[in-house]
Amino acid sequence: MSDITSFVIEIKTLLNDARNRVYKNINEIMTKTYFEIGKKIVQEEQRGNRRADYGKNLLKNLSNELTKEFGKGFSVANLKNMRQFYLAFQNRQTVSSEFKLSYSHYIFLSRIQNENERDFYEIESVKNSWSLRELRRQFDSALYERLLLSKDKNQIKQLAKSGQVVEKPKDLIKDPYILEFVGLDEKSSYSESELEQRLIDKIEHFLLELGKGFTFVARQKRFTFDDEHFRIDLVFYNRLLRCFVLIDLKIGKLKHQDLGQMMMYVNYFDRCEKTEDENPTIGIILCKDKNDTLIELTLPKDSQIFASKYQTILPKKEDFKHLLMDNQDEN
Repeated sequence: MSDITSFVIEIKTLLNDARNRVYKNINEIMTKTYFEIGKKIVQEEQRGNRRADYGKNLLKNLSNELTKEFGKGFSVANLKNMRQFYLAFQNRQTVSSEFKLSYSHYIFLSRIQNENERDFYEIESVKNSWSLRELRRQFDSALYERLLLSKDKNQIKQLAKSGQVVEKPKDLIKDPYILEFVGLDEKSSYSESELEQRLIDKIEHFLLELGKGFTFVARQKRFTFDDEHFRIDLVFYNRLLRCFVLIDLKIGKLKHQDLGQMMMYVNYFDRCEKTEDENPTIGIILCKDKNDTLIELTLPKDSQIFASKYQTILPKKEDFKHLLMDNQDEN
């Protein structure tokens, strides 16, 4: 690379960084401004007026005046969004006070009725730099409800205050995993190798679904002993827990042989791959169906192996909400 080329690249980098900072500052200022507009609309409505048609036409009149002077962006619908934005976040003491997300993020979040759920998605969006599209996808896949299914009542507030905290292997696990991005219909016939290939083709989507701290290591990882070859479908590494995570794909119902196979894979990695300063390997078997009693009887109590179902279509959030309510009633 010539000196002049390197020089030009440095200048372009400076300009792009400055542009990004300007955009971020403008976004934060506009978001705060829309919040304040929403606040003033609510205050004006609460103040009331003797004329009955005043409140009825408040947003319409405001829209007309603002549009005349400032142009597009101040329709009645947009003003209602600003009002909803303020109402949803007026009493909050979370990251929202700094407005670290885009205004579009906050409009989406303001439509989530459950305050704990809204807080969770806000925190996760900031921590993981989710785009609006990624936020929508996580919401549509019922991430909040799926995480709650593995937690007790005392841990619900933790999700709202801190988001997903990964401190032990079980914190990583979801059940089920939602793999709608692979484009396979629930009723279609496909092989384990086809599912694996679809996951590799959509590796960024799969990493998003797996959650925090995952990096891809290998597919069909081969190891050999006694002249016999074995292959692990997918190998990842989790930076937060500092351990390997092995994933085996099963298109049918989980069998006890599958658990035994995964135990062998995990033992191999613990004895031959991991270093002394790394934590024990985690094994996850993704299957279409499973028997929890079979799993409990087959695996040791302190096992680092987990089995979770997967779905290839987006679930209905209401189904997870009902399942969550039933689970909490049992506890």
